[in-house]
Amino acid sequence: MIDIRYGEIKPTLLAVDNDQVTLHLIDKILGAQVDITKKSKGCDALDYLARHSADLVLLDYNMQDMNGIEVLKCMKQRAEMKNIPVIILTADVDIELETEVFQSGAVDFIRKPFVPMAMQERVWRILQNEYLKKNLRQEAAHQMRLAEERLAASDRLFHQTILALAKTIDAKDKYTQGHSQRVADYVRRIAKIAGASPKKQQEIYCMGLLHDIGKIGVPSAIINKPTRLTDEEYELIKSHTTIGSDILKSIKEFPMLSIGARSHHERWDGKGYPDGLAGTDIPEEARMIAVADAYDAMTSRRSYRDIMPQERVRREVERGRGTQFDPHFADIMLTLIHEDTDFLMRSNS
Repeated sequence: MIDIRYGEIKPTLLAVDNDQVTLHLIDKILGAQVDITKKSKGCDALDYLARHSADLVLLDYNMQDMNGIEVLKCMKQRAEMKNIPVIILTADVDIELETEVFQSGAVDFIRKPFVPMAMQERVWRILQNEYLKKNLRQEAAHQMRLAEERLAASDRLFHQTILALAKTIDAKDKYTQGHSQRVADYVRRIAKIAGASPKKQQEIYCMGLLHDIGKIGVPSAIINKPTRLTDEEYELIKSHTTIGSDILKSIKEFPMLSIGARSHHERWDGKGYPDGLAGTDIPEEARMIAVADAYDAMTSRRSYRDIMPQERVRREVERGRGTQFDPHFADIMLTLIHEDTDFLMRSNS
């Protein structure tokens, strides 16, 4: 007999036959290797399987209440037992019956009277195959869980890292604490209303967090200068777009990050920087970030002014619609402003 390892637990087998002598013979042939439950009616077998599991069912074809094929068809219609392998037992095997047996979903049939060694080999072949399939499914599920856990851990690390970077960027400017986080939150809301998928919303959120990373390369004295910038200093400030793009290009797994950093100061009318792009030539994500970035600039305290009143912010967004901002995304921002009746979308510092 083929040896398969079920650990310390024997395989479970349900034997169903009207003839008690046949059930006794099955027990004698297989009982030392499997844990056998015996039933003499098809309906009793179905009731048993509704409450208990089995690794294999031996099912007599000729029974008084339901024949084996009828029982098998009932099993295939019920979720809790449809995947249990079934071997049909019969003394009458012809081509039509053999075809019916396999079409109904049985994995094999055994002729009566039984040849003990043949029965053992057939039963253990099926049990071994089912055991291997079951363990393969379990191992595949286990490996899938491990992969998902590793991916989730990697995602958490990635987002924690970019959030830390965003906080580092904002720390250079004492007047814009939390700016990158707020822009990321606003642009994700814009993307959601615009119909972006959850995955896309998350990507745009990450782009918003790192849109100002290039300010790492701009001297803090210029970023925090309370008076008007010279032309040279303004050019240095503008360079944060290209510096940021160059930094983020090194992240090959997320190439879109560099686009948000480079193009969020482009204008719909083509008068922005660094490339003077206009209209839909500006990447869509950058157009979203542009309006979110400008909104947060207006609703945050600066060295030269306090937070703008909400109504003035609304007018500025309306004024920039179609010139500074993509009209569609400006309209979405105006919707968010309209819904923010308590003016909560602003800096608290």
